[in-house]
Amino acid sequence: MSEPRLPFRARIPRSSDRAAIESTFDRARSEEWAVRLAARDTSLWSSEPEVQEKIANRLGWLDAPEHFTTEIPSLEAFGETPVGGSTTRITDFVVAGMGGSSLAPEVLARAFSDITDWGKARICDSTDPEAVRSAVEGLTPESSYYLLASKSGTTTETLSFASFAYAANQQKLAAAASTQDPTANFAAISDPSPCIDGITDIVDTSRIFLNPADIGGRYSALSFVGLVPAALLGIDLDPLLASGSAAIAQSRDPEPAGNHALALGCIIGALAREGRDKMTLVVDEPIDGFGAWAEQLVAESTGKRGVGVVPVDGEPLGSVESYSDDRFFVRIKLDGGSAPRCADGSAVDKRLDALSEAGHPVMEWTLPDRIDLGGEFVRWEVATAFAGVVLSINPFDEPNVTESKTNTANVLAELAATGALPELPVKCSVDGLQIWADDTLPAAFADDAERLIAGQLDRLSTRGYVGIQAYIASTPQRTAALTRLRLALRDATSRATTVGIGPRFLHSTGQLHKGGAPIGWFLQLVAGHPRDLAIPGRPYTFGQLIDAQALGDVRSLADHGLPVLRVHLGDDPDAGLARLTALIERVLAVR
Repeated sequence: MSEPRLPFRARIPRSSDRAAIESTFDRARSEEWAVRLAARDTSLWSSEPEVQEKIANRLGWLDAPEHFTTEIPSLEAFGETPVGGSTTRITDFVVAGMGGSSLAPEVLARAFSDITDWGKARICDSTDPEAVRSAVEGLTPESSYYLLASKSGTTTETLSFASFAYAANQQKLAAAASTQDPTANFAAISDPSPCIDGITDIVDTSRIFLNPADIGGRYSALSFVGLVPAALLGIDLDPLLASGSAAIAQSRDPEPAGNHALALGCIIGALAREGRDKMTLVVDEPIDGFGAWAEQLVAESTGKRGVGVVPVDGEPLGSVESYSDDRFFVRIKLDGGSAPRCADGSAVDKRLDALSEAGHPVMEWTLPDRIDLGGEFVRWEVATAFAGVVLSINPFDEPNVTESKTNTANVLAELAATGALPELPVKCSVDGLQIWADDTLPAAFADDAERLIAGQLDRLSTRGYVGIQAYIASTPQRTAALTRLRLALRDATSRATTVGIGPRFLHSTGQLHKGGAPIGWFLQLVAGHPRDLAIPGRPYTFGQLIDAQALGDVRSLADHGLPVLRVHLGDDPDAGLARLTALIERVLAVR
């Protein structure tokens, strides 16, 4: 069987994978998936009227490029208007949001970071005190904005940051004896009332951007969620949205050979059903932030009802021996961009050739310009919707996301009742690390860190994946350290690895962890907070909040019977992470 004819290059070495893809293409043609998506036919995903009604209220993203084109003049005016009565142009702005509300702006901020004389974005999607402090450090009221993005208007992380930032801004104005209205530094992106009501007290109505209510959070890249930050970054919105409109038009082609999104979605779904459910993303700089955005879109949309695609972002390519037959690879190039390097420093495209020769599917295409990210957002949104059809799931809900939120609320209730957060019993301590594991292993494994870790690793499923959940502030140094740790685990086990920074991943890949196939193996990393921060109006601090979120999530994972190893790194996360990596490397060396 020959390679399928597609609008991008696809190497599908194994005949069984090609047969599954061609069968899915045939079904897409005969059932007119592209035509039905364009017609908003909700029976694509469910035959249940109640589910169809909910899906119908989550398809507004299909109209976003056209709808928001009419908003370009007002967006551009906002992007060019100084704060309050100041004559100083915006120099910095913070995007406070979770999941899709922060990741789409982060993609654009990284891709267009070289635009001069416009605002520079900071992303705050963490409750770690170190991250919160860093987000506001050095900002001046006369030249900075805080964008509060929350579809529901009730997002705990966003509202906590808003309270802190507003109080900090007031203090700066008072110190400067400024008469500027403190609300002048705040803008909000949300859904119409009642959703927006929770944050209107610190945002003037002239800086409130209301999205259509039928646009889901992870499908909101080309709504105000992405476009307001884009305006402050100085990005030309006309070609950005035109690129999205072109992708929508192409998605209506009923033939996969001419419909990039349809072909991609069919292939993702078909390969996942064949057991290749680990999708590894390899993306050029400076658009490499797109990988994290695609990760949250695909994981949260497909990871439910015991199935799902595990997106793998940020894992440098290794040797052919580092991979099992559950992988496929997606390579997104950029004209004039820089390709990432393999773990050993070699070229990724040659390594992908070797992986293809070893039987792994490889798909690749090139974006002519970074402004074409508009179309790439849409392409993946449509593809994910079609992958949902293949996998027989609703890609627009997130049934397991509330679990950890509920558990977090329960932990905070215990704090309110007792004055202290509940603690998990430490199984063993070594080198300043405190280690806990779920109770599946015999008690004899306690008190010996290496034996405990080895015992947990023996529970890693044959076709499983490793999920590292780091509830610490993200820094370049920690990213490098976490990459070293994940590569050690990947190369020793041949399992896919993911890294999630907590609590941001709870709003995205957290759905896959609990709702997808029960094949995850989780390493949760937490740390102390020697410089904690109070949250104005809340009976807990940021440090207590992130600790409660971590504890709530570990309880949820354990309730699902998933193997969990939790390590407290101490008050110095960098030193603790180095010690933990050395410990795990010793364990892996003798397994």
